[in-house]
Amino acid sequence: MSTVSTVVGGISFWYAQEGTPAPREPLPGDTSVDVCIVGGGYTGLWTAYYLKKAVPFLNITVLEAKFCGYGASGRNGGWLYNGIAGRDRYAKAHGHDAAVRLQKAMNETVDEVVRTAAEEKIDADIHRGGVLEVAHTPSQLARLKDFHSVEIAFGETDRVLRGARETAERVHVTGAVGSTWTPHGARLHPAKLVKGLADVVEALGVTIHESTPVTEIKPKHAVTPYGTVRAPYVLRCTEGFTASLKGQKRTWLPMNSSMIVTEPLPARIWDTIGWEGRETLGDMAHAYFYAQRTADDRIALGGRGYPYRFGSATDNDGRTRPETVAALCDLMVRLFPTTAGVHVDHAWSGVLGVPRDWCATVTLDRSTGLGWAGGYVGSGVATANLAARTLRDLIQQDSGQAGPTDLTALPWVNHKVRRWEPEPFRWLGVHGMYAAYRAADRRESTSPRPGTDPVARVADRIAGRH
Repeated sequence: MSTVSTVVGGISFWYAQEGTPAPREPLPGDTSVDVCIVGGGYTGLWTAYYLKKAVPFLNITVLEAKFCGYGASGRNGGWLYNGIAGRDRYAKAHGHDAAVRLQKAMNETVDEVVRTAAEEKIDADIHRGGVLEVAHTPSQLARLKDFHSVEIAFGETDRVLRGARETAERVHVTGAVGSTWTPHGARLHPAKLVKGLADVVEALGVTIHESTPVTEIKPKHAVTPYGTVRAPYVLRCTEGFTASLKGQKRTWLPMNSSMIVTEPLPARIWDTIGWEGRETLGDMAHAYFYAQRTADDRIALGGRGYPYRFGSATDNDGRTRPETVAALCDLMVRLFPTTAGVHVDHAWSGVLGVPRDWCATVTLDRSTGLGWAGGYVGSGVATANLAARTLRDLIQQDSGQAGPTDLTALPWVNHKVRRWEPEPFRWLGVHGMYAAYRAADRRESTSPRPGTDPVARVADRIAGRH
């Protein structure tokens, strides 16, 4: 597949298609507000939305370094689904019932985003086709069946296990030997959602300042080159860009993920693939892929590529290495052979936030007024909404406007995570981990045995994922 004329970078295909938003004014100088939110992605904007809806008189300001949705919120794979990073660890620490409550909240969050987008007239190409995850090898099939059983144990009684033939009837993924499907998922257009949400938030009376990078967050202060915003509550909603803040270099690791999107595919190709339900699609590999069939009949597909830049650096407007683009193109043709020869219109990258224990968290420090949410490890499209509603409840509780709620009692609230190792250990560890995962996937692809490759198990333990 030729990628000579593929657009690389430019933030993302979603913005190339939708257009970047008209710039909002930067912070004009020092100011004081009730709540200052740092970061104009899903987490920050949803938090502003729910706070302003709950307490209309609040003076809320959002500070964004580039423009709203510049980060992962405008570059992701468009998976609105019920996965949350760290649930198994929360089950061990707080008990199975607590983790079930967390999972139920995530299931309901998918409904909440769909409902709110419709209520606020945000057209984000949302299609509720659920989530289909396939297995290609005996080892993947064994993991898939285990995964399916575990999800049912956490309350997903509407989840469905399918064999090879039933899977092919939904989506014809070459070599798929089985799949698991949940209805708690939807496909969407990331940039349309974040742009629409920013407009709605602004219309509610929230002030958004773009082109305003925050260099330091401290109690009651958000410091920028244009002035300082003072507020009783300062909320950090910066996900993969957290390392750019003073003192936060080792808080969350900015993990790279890359994507490609094809030209719109003709009916003759879709006839060979199926995918009429437009489920979001993934697999059970250690270095897994994620994909969607877009509203205009393209395939958008992503994977890890080059996982991490030294020193927690982030990319420049989504620039992606040629070898990563080629690898994703090859993967797509392996999955869907009839796509050989189709043009790949765009390739891009972005960063997601990874805590040292791979657990998403939402926190409000009542002694300082500092709050934060994130560490979604790539599952943030829905989780950001749950985090935002939880931050709303925590602030209302702290300010005496309301008492504890079901959300403030969830096990991920105020979870503490140790910091990542200093360089060069971070770089060596992440690259070594993904090299191990890729090697494990290669060995599993030729092994008739169903067990997970031992190297992958060791990598999981060293990484702290299990």
